[in-house]
Amino acid sequence: MFTPKYPTPDTAPTPTTIVQPSTATAPVPAPQMSPAPVVPASSRPTVQLTPGSALTLAAGGGAVVLVVGAVLVSMLLAVAITGVSVALCAVVLRSLVKDLNNHR
Repeated sequence: MFTPKYPTPDTAPTPTTIVQPSTATAPVPAPQMSPAPVVPASSRPTVQLTPGSALTLAAGGGAVVLVVGAVLVSMLLAVAITGVSVALCAVVLRSLVKDLNNHR
């Protein structure tokens, strides 16, 4: 089941002989190659990072990391608080059910 299944090898016949033309032909001159077209320069401006813009970019990235981290930590805290409250409710309900069974 876990062994690999390989496809069958190609069954095309391999060429064994090369056919030579029987009549002598004059060599065909190579076509004249025209120069490659020049691509015009892009109209979009290139991005140049100055020390000020690099610092701004690093500060913005740091701010994004801090915001995402705060959101994730708050979500984790919300899940933990919910878990603790559900456990506390389970303990209270268990106690109430035990008291109801003892007073019968």
